[in-house]
Amino acid sequence: MSLSSWIGSAGVTILLFAFVLNLLKKLSPHSSAYLLMNIIGALLAGISSYMIEFWPFVILESVWVIASLIPLLKKTT
Repeated sequence: MSLSSWIGSAGVTILLFAFVLNLLKKLSPHSSAYLLMNIIGALLAGISSYMIEFWPFVILESVWVIASLIPLLKKTT
């Protein structure tokens, strides 16, 4: 498996894990842990997409990171 596949797989795994934990009511969508998992997962998936030059997902993951980062930053201020 290529490096971009490993990075993308790690990112998607983190995103799906956060999603499932949220569905099972084990992780609040407003918690710092959930937001951090989304940021890290989307960053990795975005890097992987950039490496293979798949621009629609680079845009998607960039928006995902920003959308998760804003509430996290608001929590810390």
